[in-house]
Amino acid sequence: MNNYEITDNDLYKDYDYLYSVIDRTLEHEKVENAIFSIIFVTNEEIHEINKEYRGIDRVTDVISFALEDSVDKNYNGIRVLGDIYICIPRMKEQANEYGHSEKRELSFLTVHGLLHLLGYDHMEHDDEVKMFSLQEEILNEENIKR
Repeated sequence: MNNYEITDNDLYKDYDYLYSVIDRTLEHEKVENAIFSIIFVTNEEIHEINKEYRGIDRVTDVISFALEDSVDKNYNGIRVLGDIYICIPRMKEQANEYGHSEKRELSFLTVHGLLHLLGYDHMEHDDEVKMFSLQEEILNEENIKR
């Protein structure tokens, strides 16, 4: 059984569909007995997080802090994956820029962040192709199209 929490900080209320997207991602990746959090934040909050932890002085859309990257965080058979921070104002801007729904953009950022927690990366071209193909596959399975 997986246990996760979405903290919306009164920034976005219409996200009930995310539970299905998250469950689909976990099922797709055969993840069981994991704990993680998703936190919705403002431009200012993600800017500060990005600057402090990544040394990048700008707003971004999603940041994942994967605990398993540094140490195996397995307690009594439960994986402690980490936290995903999603910038709601940036998500809305990107949905508009890319010409698709906020549902699509928020789902994409959620899957993207969760895959980072699970060890996926896109620093190399082959890894990027693999990760982005997997994101599209999961979103298509949920019938969340561009």
